[in-house]
Amino acid sequence: MIKHLSKRLAAAAVTTAALLAPAAHAQQKSEIALSRQPGIFYMPSHIMEKLKLIEKHAASLGVAGVTTKWITFSGGGAQTDALLAGGVDILNTGTGNLLLLWDRTRGGVKGIVATSAQPMTLISRDANIRSIRDFGPGDKIAVPTVKVSTQAIVLQIAAAEAFGADQWSKLDANTVQLGHPDAYAALANSKHEVHNHFSIPPFTFLELKNVPGAHVVLSSPDVMGGPLSQAQFFTTTKFADANPKIIQAVRDATKEAQDLIRSDTKQAIEIYKEITGDKTSVEELLDLLKEPGMMEWNLEPQGTMKFAAHLYKTGTLKNQPKAWTDYYLPVAHDLKGN
Repeated sequence: MIKHLSKRLAAAAVTTAALLAPAAHAQQKSEIALSRQPGIFYMPSHIMEKLKLIEKHAASLGVAGVTTKWITFSGGGAQTDALLAGGVDILNTGTGNLLLLWDRTRGGVKGIVATSAQPMTLISRDANIRSIRDFGPGDKIAVPTVKVSTQAIVLQIAAAEAFGADQWSKLDANTVQLGHPDAYAALANSKHEVHNHFSIPPFTFLELKNVPGAHVVLSSPDVMGGPLSQAQFFTTTKFADANPKIIQAVRDATKEAQDLIRSDTKQAIEIYKEITGDKTSVEELLDLLKEPGMMEWNLEPQGTMKFAAHLYKTGTLKNQPKAWTDYYLPVAHDLKGN
């Protein structure tokens, strides 16, 4: 894993150095580029885009004329590449990518707020795979980014619990990189070599409903002992120092979007469908959000310190955070995270 990530960061060495340069040279921006992945995990971002909530809250803080551009990537790895290359300003993706960039940039990348902590579910259409112990060498598991995505790391934690602490990487070789829509298509194709997918909603429910033989092998709350923030906003400290009111606007906009999901779930789903083009019916998505754990829309990071402890113990993180506030900006420090 370290070798894999080191290649990526070495290719972006100049940009990484820029992340660590004094923020005094950074300039306030009015055009903000933000990225996310496919899936209902990212519903707050769809609401923020449709209702122009960042623009609204920035204006209320005295920053007029802000515009946003939302870009969708298939996985967190592509998002982190874009951040390091300067192609985007703010990411909305998983805990693993946040921790890895925080570590490798020596605090030059930090979180803003979390957005969602719905369950991730390892699904198989192979009748012989009923638990994590049943995976053989040839059983491929689709994850958004091999070794460094949140799903890949939860799989490592599960492997350590099932096979022993020194066996945490036992299933790394089984993982293959596929975005969630492509992984769903692979499972739906009975001839495809990928029979397993560490999935997120709505793909979890689509697979269980539409793929013959699809069943649950494990879920992230089982492994983590509770919710895990799968999506959060994060950025470079250089950008945050130069744009403090934009950072506050992102927090305020996220809170308004999360509140809308709770107070008018149907409207939130309609916005999600409009922005994403998801063909799932409103009624099905409403039922989906009634499932256990599906209304975990919270600003505070959840389960991230257990995640960080695993990464440090396995040598992926060189620096062990003392608290979640080490890798989150002060704008979030009043929250009750973990």
